[in-house]
Amino acid sequence: MSLLSVSIVNVALPSMQTSLNASFADLQWILAGYTLSFGVFLVGAGRAGDLFGRGALFLFGAFLFTIASIASGLATDPLSLNIARVFQGVGSGFLTPQGVGMIQQYFHGKERGWAFGLFGTTVGLSVALGPVLGGVLIKFFGSDLGWRLTFLINVPAGILTMSLAWLWFPRPLLQIDKLRQPGWIKALDPIGATILGLAVLAILFPFVEFYRSTTLWLLLPLGLILILVFIGWERYYERKGLSPMVNLNTFSIPSYRNGNIVMCLFFLGMSSIWVLVPIYLQQALGFSAFAAGFMGVPASLSASWASHRAGSAVGHYGINVVIAGITVSLLGLFLAVLAFYLNAYHNISIWWLAVALGVFGLGQGTTISPNQALTLSEIPLDYAGSAGAVVQTGQRIGTSVGIAVITAIVFTLQAAHSWMLAMIVGFISIFLIISLSLMVSLLDRKRLHLESSEIQN
Repeated sequence: MSLLSVSIVNVALPSMQTSLNASFADLQWILAGYTLSFGVFLVGAGRAGDLFGRGALFLFGAFLFTIASIASGLATDPLSLNIARVFQGVGSGFLTPQGVGMIQQYFHGKERGWAFGLFGTTVGLSVALGPVLGGVLIKFFGSDLGWRLTFLINVPAGILTMSLAWLWFPRPLLQIDKLRQPGWIKALDPIGATILGLAVLAILFPFVEFYRSTTLWLLLPLGLILILVFIGWERYYERKGLSPMVNLNTFSIPSYRNGNIVMCLFFLGMSSIWVLVPIYLQQALGFSAFAAGFMGVPASLSASWASHRAGSAVGHYGINVVIAGITVSLLGLFLAVLAFYLNAYHNISIWWLAVALGVFGLGQGTTISPNQALTLSEIPLDYAGSAGAVVQTGQRIGTSVGIAVITAIVFTLQAAHSWMLAMIVGFISIFLIISLSLMVSLLDRKRLHLESSEIQN
């Protein structure tokens, strides 16, 4: 539901701009407001779910997301839409880590890899349906009503989600006895949550508002300082005998530490693809939103299929599955660069790009779910939600930074030269970034081989 909301909005942005007379800054905030609030609340909500019940936090997040979707669909100006999008992000921030925590809680061993694979399949289908559904709604209901329906369609989905969660989630949904204990607020580590939230906001904000003022980049070192303050506070909290929001000892676990780095780098490169391609097709080649939405369908469907297959395979082949996935992703990027070149200079149909993106989708699906399963495989259950939320926060930071940097490169080159050159350079940049994630995975495999050799000796 929350992922469908992201993918469906991208294709509807031009319609929102026309309908609401929105500026470029307004459009940026339609995306950025959601991303920022989502990232800020992830870890705190994940820890709250660990402590007081993941089912209750899931239902709260789904309810808030649904109400915010209604407000988004009924917005009459850019400001009201952006405020509603912020609350949508908060709802997603509460909703998302509970699902990951529940997978950690109720699935073990190879079954956990299968569950993460199924989770990845759902993600892939959501990403696939979003652009197509958005294009269909705009085509058949018109520009003004169509973009509103891209938000309002979340309402029946939200009601169904809450109904099924109420029926199926294990009881109790809320650990009321823990809320009655003295010091339950301290268990949430509110000061730590505030420091980390401000740090994430300070790091993300310059990348989503970079076009306003260069002075905003001063927030970046401030964010890094706040991260150090947060680490110091969590150590202090633990020494006092209290339960910190983030168990920093988890970063001493190589699989968790390295898996986070791999995912952050992969999302740093990957996320801008799904922003650049629809813009390129519509602005450079004159595609309609409806037609542009279909370009990413092969990628999303192949990612869904690969997630399911790779989730089952990771229990047998471990880190090799992730390495294979990243390698296939790099092949897809190479084919995409080739498709741009052949379309520009040899009049080959741009629809061959869909084939290249389909190959990339295979790699994406083979990378993300298995890596998430391996990253969280050694995490204590008491910190399953917050540890999973840290992984997702890294993904959000990678997404925001990657979109800001790579789109800036592409738009600068497009203004000075051509769309073709801009897209080729942009995709080569993505290739180089994702290559770094491959290097980290290869080093992690080498570590595992060394550890295995030491045990045998």
